Parts: sequence; C-alpha cells; structure tokens
Amino acid sequence: MLKKFLKEIIVSIAGKQAETIIDLLDGKKYINEFIIAKKLNLTINQTRNILYKISDHGLVSFIRKKDKKKGWYTYFWKLEILKCLEFLKADINKKMDQIYHQIKSRETKEFYICPKCNIEFNEENALIHNFACNECGEIMSRKDNAPVIKEYNKEIDKLRKELGFVDEELKIEREKLEKSKAREISKEEKLKKEKRKKTSEKTKRKPAKIKKKSKKSKKKKK
Repeated sequence: MLKKFLKEIIVSIAGKQAETIIDLLDGKKYINEFIIAKKLNLTINQTRNILYKISDHGLVSFIRKKDKKKGWYTYFWKLEILKCLEFLKADINKKMDQIYHQIKSRETKEFYICPKCNIEFNEENALIHNFACNECGEIMSRKDNAPVIKEYNKEIDKLRKELGFVDEELKIEREKLEKSKAREISKEEKLKKEKRKKTSEKTKRKPAKIKKKSKKSKKKKK
C-alpha cells in the first residue's frame, strides 16, 4: 500500500516514466544510477533529470564516487522513506482541505445545471446568463447538492484511512530513526570510554621521571 502511494507522488512530481523508480530504490542502501537507468530503459541524463526533480522535494538523497581512472563522478541514490511519508501526509491533508472547502461551498451556495448539456453553473454565473444555458439556451434547473456532498464525504473517509496508514508508517520510521541514533550515540560513548581507558593504562605504565638534584657549588672551608 505504501509503495502505491509513493508511486502516485513520484508520478505527480516527475511524470509517468518515473513510476517504477520506487521498485528500484529503498531506504537502506544507495543504488548506482547506471543500474537505475538500465532498469528504467532510459539514458543516464534522462534518469538524472528524474532523480533531480525528486531530489528537489527531498525525497531521495545521493552520494557520489569518483572514478580514479576516468576522472568522472558516479552518483548513487537512496529513497528517503521518512521524508516521503511526511510529503505524503502533507499531500493528503491538502486534498482533504480542498474537499472540505467544496463541501462548505455546496452547503452554503446554490448551483444550477443544464438538463440537456449537463453543464453546471454556480449562482453568480446562472444569474449572468438569466438561468439559460449559454450552450443550448435550455432553462437551468436547481441542482440537488446532497448527492455531491455525500460523494465528497466518501472521499474524505477514504483519505482519513490513508492518513491513518501514513501516520502509522511515520511512527514506525521515526522509532527506527530514534533507535538508530541511540545506537550511534552508544557506539560513540563506547569508543570514547575505550580511548580514555587506553590513555589511563598508558599513563600508569609510563615510568615516573626522577628529578635530578641541582649541583650546588661547594663552599671552601676556612
């Protein structure tokens, strides 16, 4: 289900030819761009253009390695799952806001329809045309907004379910990230502790310096 949503986002950003890129990239390892180009059946420049478009939204990241013999750079790409989910959540919320706006409009305003052409008019445009269709001249009839509102509410319910799924995936990914950070901190602390221990042991093994007594000039006996 997540892959399906991600594909929809990638297509909206970079076009239909970018859809299968989700099948190639994951959030664990970086993939050679030449392998991606081969799998997509695209040139390397076409592939890079797609990846750059997606990268502009922060949904993929890359590292580059220089070919010591040829002197050029090869890019390796990875999907940023957490950022993809955050982008997806924002996109769903945006769609829901737009539908809520439409519902409010249907609940507070009158709409008219031409029974012949099936063209819809809001009240302002209906008044401008004297409630006659500007295409065929047929008299408009008032539209029942209840079925339209019902369909909008169905769409809202669907988006809410999708949002719940995305929130659950976000929770999982954030927990993974926190655990990863905790492991890194623990690893760093362990290395620091080992370093301090080695330094301490080295200091203990080091022989103490014996201070040389300064030579005092002998006084002559009188």
